[in-house]
Amino acid sequence: PKAVMSYAKSSYSGRYMCINLTNYHTIEFRIFRGTLRYTTFIATLQLVNRVCDVALSMSDEEITAMSWPEFVSMISPAEYPELITYLKERRLYVNEPVAETEEDI
Repeated sequence: PKAVMSYAKSSYSGRYMCINLTNYHTIEFRIFRGTLRYTTFIATLQLVNRVCDVALSMSDEEITAMSWPEFVSMISPAEYPELITYLKERRLYVNEPVAETEEDI
């Protein structure tokens, strides 16, 4: 991971990418729209915090193998209530994967 980060920060990927790595000491997340809603702002900060926690605590292989329902299940409703509400409002809070049926194929 250190070699990947070093390469990403030294190569030109542009300041206007969804993850800005052009500054040596910072990583800038540019994936969110602007908002005037306090709870949405807090929810986006909580999501970035969870993404960073996962990135620091898991291997590249574990992250690659992780599904969205697995990621969401690791979010504590008591610790991140605004994020849980935000995900529920947008129907992104999925705790169980949905199995495909023959009709879906």
